[in-house]
Amino acid sequence: MADTKADGVGAPAEPSRRDFIHIAAAAVGAGGAAALAWPFIDQMNPAADTRALASVEIDMSKAELGSQISVLWRGRPIFVRHRTPEQIAAAAQDDAAVLRDPQTDAQRLIAGPDGQLKPEYLVLVGVCTHLGCVPLVNEGDYKGWFCPCHGSHYDVSGRIRKGPAPKNLEVPPYAYVSDTVIKVG
Repeated sequence: MADTKADGVGAPAEPSRRDFIHIAAAAVGAGGAAALAWPFIDQMNPAADTRALASVEIDMSKAELGSQISVLWRGRPIFVRHRTPEQIAAAAQDDAAVLRDPQTDAQRLIAGPDGQLKPEYLVLVGVCTHLGCVPLVNEGDYKGWFCPCHGSHYDVSGRIRKGPAPKNLEVPPYAYVSDTVIKVG
């Protein structure tokens, strides 16, 4: 108690040099512990070769008109559907329907290299938004996708129309490399 001074009127004691030394030593110790811990924390980040696999290029010309191709990306299936003019018209007509997760067909598309939307190609993550099952193509009440696990029905634009799924099939981040090649991721 010899290091603190009280004025005797109930005022708090002033900090002493010893208090400052304790606070400074604790701050230096915390900084040293963080510097020692950083390499251990940093080693948990993915390696460069793993990050390189975080994107995949897909040649959409392999999908015949009216069919779908599937590619694995980050452990999840990516559906690339080459839609017929009838499917594109049905998707545009369904824009006016009452939807649980409202999106127009155009909002689910990305512009091509020329800046125009390419409605003939629809790119989706092929995982049901209910519990993560993989839906079946050209099935269900809307001839889009049907999840056999719990009965979710998606239309030809991947929008949820019936069943327990809360959201539409996800549109992954992608960009056109050329007219028929996209890069997902």
